[in-house]
Amino acid sequence: MSEVRLYMDEDAGESAVVQGLRARGIDVLTTIEANQCGATDREQLAFAARQGRAIYTFNVGDFARLHREYLRQSIDHCGILVIPDQRYSVGQKVRRLAGFIRSVTAEGMANRMEYL
Repeated sequence: MSEVRLYMDEDAGESAVVQGLRARGIDVLTTIEANQCGATDREQLAFAARQGRAIYTFNVGDFARLHREYLRQSIDHCGILVIPDQRYSVGQKVRRLAGFIRSVTAEGMANRMEYL
């Protein structure tokens, strides 16, 4: 069983969160590092799936719609993690993400959308 690898959507890619997750041993790729800045949400989710990564985003509405569409069309993705309340501190975001990632395998995250 493999660990969840994370892809940070452009809107959620705070450098302090990325650094905090990496300090906890979590494999994180940002849109900047992947040269995906400006890609649509659909393109971001498809890229994450091709890379074998769950995507982390603040964009609840668009990704919930994409998740439903993927399920209807039997298209696989590696998971969607959402923290809908952007007012959480950096520490709270890191703790929520890291705690959840430690509690699930990559296989168990497939085709799921989780609100943290």
